[in-house]
Amino acid sequence: MSWHPKHVFASLPQMERGVSKVIGGDPKNNNFLYTNGKCVIIRNIENPAIADIYTEHAHTVTVAKYCPSGYYIASGDITGKVRIWDTTQKEHILKYEYNPISGKVKDIAWSDDSKRIAVVGDGREKFASVFLWDTGSSVGDLSSHSKIINSVDIRHTRPFRLVTASDDTTGSFFAGPPFRFNFTMRDHTQFVNCARFSPNGAHFVTAGADSKIFLYGGKEGEMVCSLGGEKAHNGGIYAVSWSSDSTQLISASGDKTVKLWDVATGTAVTTFNLGTDVTDMQLGCLWQKDHLLSISLSGYINYLDKNNPDRPIRTIKGHSKSIQCLTVHKKDGKPYIYSGSHDGHINVWNAESGENDCFTGKGHSNQVSKMVIDEADELVTCSMDDTLRFTNLKKSEYSAGDVVKMDLQPKDVSIAAGGLTLSVCIGQIVLLKDKKKVFTLNDLDYEPEVGALHPGGTIAAVGGADGKIRLYSIQGYTMRDEGKTVEASGGITDMAYSNDGAYLAVIDDKKVATAFIVADDYKVKNKFYGHHAKPVTLAWSPDNEHFATGGMDMMVYIWTVSDSDKRIKLQDTHRLHHVSGLAWVDEHTLVTTSHDACVKQWTIQF
Repeated sequence: MSWHPKHVFASLPQMERGVSKVIGGDPKNNNFLYTNGKCVIIRNIENPAIADIYTEHAHTVTVAKYCPSGYYIASGDITGKVRIWDTTQKEHILKYEYNPISGKVKDIAWSDDSKRIAVVGDGREKFASVFLWDTGSSVGDLSSHSKIINSVDIRHTRPFRLVTASDDTTGSFFAGPPFRFNFTMRDHTQFVNCARFSPNGAHFVTAGADSKIFLYGGKEGEMVCSLGGEKAHNGGIYAVSWSSDSTQLISASGDKTVKLWDVATGTAVTTFNLGTDVTDMQLGCLWQKDHLLSISLSGYINYLDKNNPDRPIRTIKGHSKSIQCLTVHKKDGKPYIYSGSHDGHINVWNAESGENDCFTGKGHSNQVSKMVIDEADELVTCSMDDTLRFTNLKKSEYSAGDVVKMDLQPKDVSIAAGGLTLSVCIGQIVLLKDKKKVFTLNDLDYEPEVGALHPGGTIAAVGGADGKIRLYSIQGYTMRDEGKTVEASGGITDMAYSNDGAYLAVIDDKKVATAFIVADDYKVKNKFYGHHAKPVTLAWSPDNEHFATGGMDMMVYIWTVSDSDKRIKLQDTHRLHHVSGLAWVDEHTLVTTSHDACVKQWTIQF
């Protein structure tokens, strides 16, 4: 019995309105990288479904940058800690760790020889530091600003120069090394968000919340011009990125556009329009070889098309917030993964290629708690917005007509043959037939947590916080309590019938998984022990012989129903985050999701 990783479908960058997002580029032009929570995500630029995730930071990571040699990455977090780690090995061995400032790191820059690193951001004593990468020894004094420094860059040709951009509306120019303050640039009237040298070192630009981009000489820092005249954009500018030949650059703005500039003439050659919604604000950009990338406030990554500025070549979608649940479905013979997140977003993934999209129209407005697929090929979802939704998978769009408003917040949903749906709400159980409520149980003397309909549609099992499973018989449009209960070891956290209806698997807050035999009056078949923190999610394999459980200990166990000693243990499936959802693509492929907003697939051999 063995397992190994198969696919990683990475999370999107975590975005914040009005805050620029730095995207790093691989000097070999193969990858780009960004951060989400405690993770650094490295993605292949040609095929973004190929991803690697670095998870060694203890706190939220804010920025990551490759060194010019490409062998190391420096990443900084909200506490001011900077980790320098290896890119060539899968283990990403830590080379050095420093704490150059005492608050959030906003930007990192490497010198061209990969020996010096400048780090800027927030801090109690200072807002910036520049040091040798291998000793941490200071190579200059960057104290010139009175507020948070947002951006830093080092000229990649000698003589080295360094520029910073700050919330105090100024930029600073330093000569070195060791880097010494030369002068302040006071051309902006609002926060300066970004400063970047051209690859050949001839120029650098600063961009700010005042909608202006200023071009300066790279060696002496003299003002050359203001790109676009009085205003470069109609909104604040959050990021700029140069072309490799230093003749052009792109800028990303809150006016929901990205502009391509010709530096020699100071004019915009192309304007990329990326939408009209608030979430279409552009907060980051990267020019990597032939690829022009921008990041929207939604977290979507856009591959811009110079020949068609109103439509990106591709848009990478996914989740930027924690994923709460998932399910798997075959369409046209191909397996698809459906995942629902904390912000109400549902994403659809091709299980083989990683290509993904989301439904059109207005969906859930709050956390998606559970999802299943019924016999009519509809995705049934329950959400903290107090609704159940039935979404037709053939149309891939939300339908306003297929929403059932619940009296109380639903926590769990289950389906069975004949159009039956069971919804377990806070203090209430609701039975639906063909999307209509037909029976409700109120005034319960226990707190229902999860429900499971037997595939045949004759029994509804409801697990309570008191550790009891109550079995209701379904007769027509009613649920009858015939006083039949089954005892688990603790408060029920999840349960499900096997696909053939032979077993009921249950997990509880005492860290026990139990398999009950349905035909033998719910007699215990086996109890399974292994989790050392509460398990929260469970999924049956299509072979009905195995089921997987995942939980707060970041572990996934795959149990064999007939033998409690035969088990597969997947450790650290999502490092630093508990496992929130499980589903099987087939009997040898397990899908896991977590609060790291990533979807992972694992190959399982029994």
